Amino acid sequence: MQKNIKRRVVITSIGVISSLGFSLNQIIDNIKKEKVSFKTFAFDKSVCVCPVDDFDLKKITGRLKNARYLSRGARLCVASAIMAINNSGLLKNTVGENLLYKSGLFTGTGPNFDIGRELSGITNGIIDPENLSALWILKFLPNTATSVISEFAGIHGENLTINTACSASMQAIGEAYRKINNGYLDLALAGGGDSRLSQGGILAYKKAQTLCTSNHNSAKEACRPFDKNRNGFMPGEGGAFFLLEELDHALKRGAEIHCEICGFGASIDGYNMTAPEPEGRWAKKAVISALNEAEVSASDIDVVSAHGTGTLLNDAMESILIDNIFMQNKPIIIAIKSWIGHLSAACGASELAVCLSCMKHGYIPKIRNLVDSCKPGLNFVLKTKKTSFNTLLMQNFGFGGQNAALVIKSWKK
Repeated sequence: MQKNIKRRVVITSIGVISSLGFSLNQIIDNIKKEKVSFKTFAFDKSVCVCPVDDFDLKKITGRLKNARYLSRGARLCVASAIMAINNSGLLKNTVGENLLYKSGLFTGTGPNFDIGRELSGITNGIIDPENLSALWILKFLPNTATSVISEFAGIHGENLTINTACSASMQAIGEAYRKINNGYLDLALAGGGDSRLSQGGILAYKKAQTLCTSNHNSAKEACRPFDKNRNGFMPGEGGAFFLLEELDHALKRGAEIHCEICGFGASIDGYNMTAPEPEGRWAKKAVISALNEAEVSASDIDVVSAHGTGTLLNDAMESILIDNIFMQNKPIIIAIKSWIGHLSAACGASELAVCLSCMKHGYIPKIRNLVDSCKPGLNFVLKTKKTSFNTLLMQNFGFGGQNAALVIKSWKK
């Protein structure tokens, strides 16, 4: 296989588990109905969360001997990956199985904060050995989900587990895209899954004073990206995986093509552990890198899927960033977290799945609860509307100054 020859990369399969649904059709149906799953947290009524209801790993994977080693986030990760594989058509014959054998695997994951339940025998720092699983460490290793996916599906190619906070799954997709684009792989499974909806997870973010509270009429009104009255993000959970494939490879096997990935960019602020660089200087570097790699200008972008957490600092920075990049032609701006909450390491992949549902069905989802914009002059979507779009810019920014951006184009034969 020749290297350093840029090749076109398309998405040919999607697996998604989100609070909006487990398929692109379910997602768009619930967006049309404005059916969301925001509610107060069972253990702390001052905190709002967005859980995935009716999730059962066994219904998706069947018997899975290593399920006991998976945290909630890892289960969502594994399940969405298996769904993407099942939807790919690769398991219908031995040729497909051989393709999976050579496939790459790129996974965005987060830490397991469910410490109190997993290690309930801790007293004064001492772990009770009588109640401790022999392989308890597996629930805390970052690559456990990747290992389980590989064993289940028979994937043995290049792989990477990425833990770059809220940009992790987008960077996983970007790295897979680069490997195919540069000729190292023909196909790769990429995405992520995460959940912080445990007492330990909620405590961590509440201590950091980053969570939105329920001081509104209902939990459904608490998540307010880009609104002047925003007061923090709402934790969600879920997962999404995609089969990325070199274009000719996909066409030869008659695969369904959902979209084309055209550019990727990443950077790190080197500014603050929890706050973004206020002017978005290094976030801009990631976005411009993605635009340049895609060979598109800012004026070519139809829709920006903003990180849009609803925190004071992130939304302020991102508003400045978008204003600086799109100085003349202002694209439409959406914020998927207003529909599914903040999925931490899984937010990029999950938001891409929602965006592809909207792209497929020709809908632009409004930014829920945006009443009074924090940055007048930007083209925030205030009402869901039926309209097609072709070029999408996705942005994710995480703790530690992690920045990532993707450029996606709709597929046309």
